Amino acid sequence: MTTPTLQKTSHTYPSLSAAWIPLAALCLAFFVEMVDNTLLSIALPTIGRDLGSGTTALQWVTGAYSLTFGGLLLTAGSMADRLGRRRVLLVGLAVFGSLSLCVVLVTTAGELIALRAALGVAAAAMAPITNSLVFRLFDDKALRMRAMTVMIVVGMSGFVLGPLLGGTALAHVRWEWLLVVNAPIAVIACVGVRLGVPADRPEDLTKDKLDLPGAVLSVAAIGLACYSLTSGVEHGWLSAITLASIVGAVVAAIAFVRHERSTPAPMLDLSLFSNGTVRGAAIAQIGTSIAMASVMFGLILHFQYAYGWSPVRAGLANLPIIVTMLAATPLSEWLARRFGHRVACLVGAACLAGALAGLSWGVDHGYAAIAVCMVIMTVGLRTVMTICAVALVDAMPSNRTSIGAALNDTAQEVGSSVGTAMVGTLIAALVTTQLPPGTWSSALVASFFHGERITYALLALLVGLIAAGGALSLTNSHTLEDPATEAPA
Repeated sequence: MTTPTLQKTSHTYPSLSAAWIPLAALCLAFFVEMVDNTLLSIALPTIGRDLGSGTTALQWVTGAYSLTFGGLLLTAGSMADRLGRRRVLLVGLAVFGSLSLCVVLVTTAGELIALRAALGVAAAAMAPITNSLVFRLFDDKALRMRAMTVMIVVGMSGFVLGPLLGGTALAHVRWEWLLVVNAPIAVIACVGVRLGVPADRPEDLTKDKLDLPGAVLSVAAIGLACYSLTSGVEHGWLSAITLASIVGAVVAAIAFVRHERSTPAPMLDLSLFSNGTVRGAAIAQIGTSIAMASVMFGLILHFQYAYGWSPVRAGLANLPIIVTMLAATPLSEWLARRFGHRVACLVGAACLAGALAGLSWGVDHGYAAIAVCMVIMTVGLRTVMTICAVALVDAMPSNRTSIGAALNDTAQEVGSSVGTAMVGTLIAALVTTQLPPGTWSSALVASFFHGERITYALLALLVGLIAAGGALSLTNSHTLEDPATEAPA
């Protein structure tokens, strides 16, 4: 493997401190993409009042971003492995920053949903590439693990800091500024990547053609599946449009699988899933993101509508997630070293399912009960996400790291879309499709709590089965236990 003396030729680094400039730039790029996932979530009640939006429309304000983001991640990763990772990342940052300024022109919920969908497209050109470039900075697997840990902590901190930052900002400015601020951040990240990350070498790229039909089919399958949940509430589960959406999603999914198996240059080589590590890590990541997205979306409504809290207070209520995300690193690494990837992820899956089950009981027992469940859930998230991200990308061929990172992020975004859609749909079905502004009546609050109890109970079962099922396919690798054995000779 490459030694530090060859650093100038291979662009690898002997330590994290030696790579601080490119690592900081990539972390900032990842941060701005992740924070935008949840930045608007705290403003959903405000947006709903300003734009006259109902529950399902608010669901799509967040879901549209996750949908296009998740649907195009594999395509973006495929493009990066062909056109150059740094080049695609720079384009994504530039488009993301420019689109964020367009929010000042938004006047309707439909326009906002369209803008969020477009931002998701730009963000898709950023997330998998930042992760794959981190792998390219280091040859040493121990350094890769530490760098990926830094990236995940920064990214997930952005994900959970979004509501806190958004709530604080809403006390002083209009909600549109929550997107406008993305522009200068994207510019700074763009400059840092341009100066600190070396250009791709031709020998590190692939020459396969882009699989555009695969991209269209994947977006269609995910989009129609999520829309069918919304349509079921709005139009009825046996309505023509709902049934058409369900059938369309199934047909698109089958067509995607058949196309990927037959095309000479597939966007996603399905044979990769014969590898238990790849298959299990992707499945487990779906489970973690269902848990994360459902809790973030559901509790924002809970704090601001049912409790009547201000956006700032609702944002501060997420502090247990933020603190635990940062503090749980030693515990997650200890679990991996002591018990191996499979057992550690099973423990994480148990934490996720247990936390959701706890929320089913705790939503009408006060904030303290909710905060405890937040902590337990975050320990599970931190453990499963870190182990699965590193295991999945490390299992990919060296010239497919972008598609490996894209697969990891796609699994997470599919989970986010499902989690957000499930909570929005179940709340609309069990409570009301139009959440009224102002102080709620005691009857409506009781109805909302009842809907939450059923929702989180169902999610606990779903997440537990998915995350544990994925964890069982992992190996009992103890890579973190003896990092010296992974170092370059």
